[in-house]
Amino acid sequence: MDELLAKAMQGVDPAEPGAFLHIFTNLMALVPWDEMVLWQVVFIVVGALLGWWRGRLKAALIASLVLGPFGWVVPFLPRRTPPPLPPARPLAGRDGPPPLPGSKKR
Repeated sequence: MDELLAKAMQGVDPAEPGAFLHIFTNLMALVPWDEMVLWQVVFIVVGALLGWWRGRLKAALIASLVLGPFGWVVPFLPRRTPPPLPPARPLAGRDGPPPLPGSKKR
């Protein structure tokens, strides 16, 4: 932990106004961004393949993008279907809706 703090505080004067930003940039420089981006692309490609295979490409892409490998479960979840519509009632003695006010068809 002392090594991490030493790397984060390298070249930082805690009394200066921009100390937080300098510490933050020092910490972000320690993150292996290349590997993280590569793995995210792999997760998205595998999710896209699973979604294409199951017929849910868009859902799998979004889930893999947001959740990484945990999003691979989404194509295997059951689809949500909307509730059935109530049966249509015939209009009593009319061909359609009533005429609009001011129309010549009365």
